[in-house]
Amino acid sequence: MAPYTHQIQVGWGDCDPARIAYTARLPWFALEAINGWWADALGEQAGWYHMELDRGTGTPFVSMSMDFRAPVTPRHVLECACWPTRLGTTSISFRVEGRQDETLCFEGEFTCVFVDSPTFTKAPPPDDIRALVEARIPG
Repeated sequence: MAPYTHQIQVGWGDCDPARIAYTARLPWFALEAINGWWADALGEQAGWYHMELDRGTGTPFVSMSMDFRAPVTPRHVLECACWPTRLGTTSISFRVEGRQDETLCFEGEFTCVFVDSPTFTKAPPPDDIRALVEARIPG
């Protein structure tokens, strides 16, 4: 299955005086892509909001790692390819690669733990979520 691609129009307000995206905006863009992945996979526009409030399943982050390869600017659409790389008994890891004009700008690994939202305790993913994630992990 091809990775989900989330498009972001980087704006002037996302940039610093050097005219490139603020460093702190890059994880924001990656998390926006992961939220888009969830919305696409679940068939719900709201992504995490839907999972948390309507399904009672949260996925707070426990680890983030990013490498920056090239500047991100408002000059081109930022295309963030996103896919799950691992599903554990209570966790999920994603890879996000951000490109502009076919140039790799950043890449990262992001791990979340599944929690029962009302109690905020670690829990396995619901069976339907496990099935949809397993179907989208490459190879």
